Amino acid sequence: MLLLERGSALEALTQYAAQARAGEGRVVLVSGEAGAGKSALLEQLREDLDDVDWVAGTCDGLITPRPLGPLFEIAEQLGGELLEACNRDAGRDELFTVLLRRLSAPGPPVVVAIEDLHWADESTLDLVRFLGRRIRTTRSLLLVTFRDDAIRSDEALRITLGGLAGERAMRRVTVPALSADAVAILAADSGLAAEDVYRLSGGNAFFVQEVVQSGSELPASARDAVLARFARLSDSARAVLDVVAVAGFRVELSLLESLGIPNSDLDELVLAGALVSEARSLRFRHEINRRAVESEIPVHRKSAIHAQLLAALQRSDADEAVLAFHADGAGDRDALLRYAPAAGDRAAGLGAHREAVEHFEAALRFADHVVPRTAADLYSRLAAEASVIEHWELALDAGRRALELWTTVADPLRESEAMRALSATMWRLCRGPESMELAVAAVDVVRDSSATPELARAYAHLAQLQSHHGEIEAASVLLQQAGDLVDVLDLPEVRSDVANTGAVVAWTAGEEWMPLLHRALDIAMDLGAHEQTARAYANLSSALCDFGRFAEAESYYALGAAFCEDHNLVRLGFSLQVTWGEILLGIGRWDEALDVSRQVLASGASPFNRLSAAIVAGRILARRGDGDPWPDLDEAVTSADATGRPDLIGLARSARAEAHWLAGDLATARQDVTVGSVHVDRAHSWIQGQIAIWQARLGATPSSTRLPEPYARSVSGDFDRAAELWEGIGSSYDAALALLDSGSEPGMREALRRFDAVGAVAAARLTRRRMRRLGLRAIPSGAHPSTRSDAAGMTRREREVMTLVAAGQSNATISAQLVISPRTVEHHVAAILAKLGVGSRTLVAAEARRRGLLEN
Repeated sequence: MLLLERGSALEALTQYAAQARAGEGRVVLVSGEAGAGKSALLEQLREDLDDVDWVAGTCDGLITPRPLGPLFEIAEQLGGELLEACNRDAGRDELFTVLLRRLSAPGPPVVVAIEDLHWADESTLDLVRFLGRRIRTTRSLLLVTFRDDAIRSDEALRITLGGLAGERAMRRVTVPALSADAVAILAADSGLAAEDVYRLSGGNAFFVQEVVQSGSELPASARDAVLARFARLSDSARAVLDVVAVAGFRVELSLLESLGIPNSDLDELVLAGALVSEARSLRFRHEINRRAVESEIPVHRKSAIHAQLLAALQRSDADEAVLAFHADGAGDRDALLRYAPAAGDRAAGLGAHREAVEHFEAALRFADHVVPRTAADLYSRLAAEASVIEHWELALDAGRRALELWTTVADPLRESEAMRALSATMWRLCRGPESMELAVAAVDVVRDSSATPELARAYAHLAQLQSHHGEIEAASVLLQQAGDLVDVLDLPEVRSDVANTGAVVAWTAGEEWMPLLHRALDIAMDLGAHEQTARAYANLSSALCDFGRFAEAESYYALGAAFCEDHNLVRLGFSLQVTWGEILLGIGRWDEALDVSRQVLASGASPFNRLSAAIVAGRILARRGDGDPWPDLDEAVTSADATGRPDLIGLARSARAEAHWLAGDLATARQDVTVGSVHVDRAHSWIQGQIAIWQARLGATPSSTRLPEPYARSVSGDFDRAAELWEGIGSSYDAALALLDSGSEPGMREALRRFDAVGAVAAARLTRRRMRRLGLRAIPSGAHPSTRSDAAGMTRREREVMTLVAAGQSNATISAQLVISPRTVEHHVAAILAKLGVGSRTLVAAEARRRGLLEN
């Protein structure tokens, strides 16, 4: 495991060691909760210090500790007079004096580490006090670790530490819990969600390590460690701890009082460190502690505790989610059906969509015990919430069940709503024909009804699908019909949807679209409509990216991503993340674009969101020539074809055509371009431009004439101007392609330089082959492959930090020089160590030089 967020503590310990070496001995109290990483910190210090004698002893966690156990361990390591004194059973005072004499002797400084002082016997505590008062005149360093959560219940330890407080040689170092960012780094390759690991562990380094290495939320090793700590509790206190574990991570004192729990048991739990006392509540120190305790409670007793808690909470003004949780645990069906739906609605209203899904699922376990209308409503709500968090198979199943039930109860308005929701799910699953069929049916089932909100929403949804299929006239008619109903019925959220879709129609037709999207955004924000607000941000960012306006696209991406994160809008958050990958691809930040796309592809996102991410990943791998682009590109083409959308088909097919062209398979590239050109006139002009440029590049006549400026210049043969235009919007790779298309020697040489600069190895290779066929000489060879692959693993900022680390700079110095926070520096250093495959910053310089990275 990497040592994260310990830079300041390590620097302090290193400084104290230097002071001791200079003749100012130090005793350092290293504190932190159990599992914080105190031992790991000392291990790193031991590795970093040169020319010292390091000896260590550990206090036993036995019921009756071994007297002076650490001293005897230290004697075995030091040998000489101290070991001889131990072997002949010398008295305590003599042993202390002999050890001090050894610490004062000439030679390398001695570092004495005594760990787990909270378990120390009385004589070992006396030893620490003895050395602490005298070590200042030596060249030695005494390191003492202890659990700061044990001080309250250990009077002897408290007195020892208090006695050292006034010593001039005494220093303190605290090892805090890891931040959420550090936990995310450690959990990166575990397959577990970083936020879940942090929630379970509370940043406790030991628990993080055990969870990450085991892949389990409650590793056996962590559970055993927790239960061993609580084994000494009295029977009554242990029973109370069970009740608290079932009640939750934090429990109000008023609830415990209503259950008649004695204060003496609560005091015992707090003194033992099992619970932490707060003003009006008690809590576990870590969620994993609670789970360990709960895991040992027999099922029948746990159910009884849930029932006991439910009865007590029903007498108070408790939250529906808490009541639903205990009703479920108690097996109380009626209470669960009363509280779970209300809890789901409340969670959804607060943006807690995952929790809403859980509540609706809990209620639906008893769907056979409610009338069909109630079950249909629950399934509709479940489908809506599942779609927000990208649980599409669940959304599909719940949506189908809802539609069946609404059809059974013969409610056309709710049937239309269910069809519209299921159509949107099919769209996200890239099942275009089914999506369109349901959207048409959603209109038909209520078309003959009087003006209703359901008909307005059905019109708006069908218009949205038709606009993306390039059916501009039909979409415009539907938008007019929806708009008329919106004005009559005053449906502002639908008005935002209409403006959003109107923008799609406008940009497909080559008309002004930005005012419409700004109007959609303003309406949604004024209304507080989160879904519509996020959709407007997503469309603004995506459209601006498609049209090569990358800087503007980035600004809307940043606003939209923050909004989605604040309101837990996972689906639209993924859409914006995909667009961010496209922006990064467009401006040549390929390392970051690939990282972003891989995150989406590994996240369980919908096929619709995966589609564009797969295109970005496939394009980069194809251009670099250092990976397999075909799984990504084939997935993108399959999904795009399944949507039936001309714009997505053109985008995916042109991306795969480029990959085939780079690989020298021109015939297959032409096939993709041919398929992509069908109905491409229904897509917006920049998609038409992509198809047109590849038609021209592959020897075919472009099928579109309404092309944006960079594409139009290339197709007309004005390659230098096309390159200038591409460079002006930040796309150096497309500029290089235009120069390569020129066929001139200066153009090809400049194209080759640019391909090499952005790491487009496959394009550079193709360019060199073309130059050789033309008989050109003095063709640059480019960077060595090993140098390219090593450098490509780090971002620009990481390479900057790596250079400074290799130069021996501290985190504080790097922070000041690069104007970033020390914690950010620590995270960069951790990433650098992982990418270089070294375990310590002291090895960075050698490994970086070996790979030739410092020369870059």
